[in-house]
Amino acid sequence: MTVTPIRLRAEDAEDLKIVSACLQDAILPIGDMDFLPDDRRFVMVVSRFRWEAADRPRPGPAADDDDLAPYERVQCGLRVEGVTSVKRRGFDVKNRAQILELLAIAPDGTDGLLLTFAGGGCLRLESPSWRVLVEDLGEPWPTGNRPSHPLDS
Repeated sequence: MTVTPIRLRAEDAEDLKIVSACLQDAILPIGDMDFLPDDRRFVMVVSRFRWEAADRPRPGPAADDDDLAPYERVQCGLRVEGVTSVKRRGFDVKNRAQILELLAIAPDGTDGLLLTFAGGGCLRLESPSWRVLVEDLGEPWPTGNRPSHPLDS
């Protein structure tokens, strides 16, 4: 069985809900994102948790350790076109090794997008006319960790 990589485009709020769901719990070092002002583009490469495969057996022949790593992650590129500026809150971009966990991507209510990260950090991508492109890069690898979000009592 082969793995079908995702390749998505979002041009409105409804499309963005699907992209956000696919990228929920993606992790990345701060150093794996960049704003390219001359190209009006924001890019990042994340390690995406494959939610679409979380409750199914991994493809290929069964292995003795499948129960130790029943889930998968895959490198995934995200590109946002039309970005005029990027504002950040809640993390230091100079700490290039810090790992961020993406929780959601949504329109910010004005002219842009808001990327929300665990721990309270966020990025605001200002863009009067944005387009988001997402594509898996390479083959998935096994992981034993499934993201969870316990509710605060």
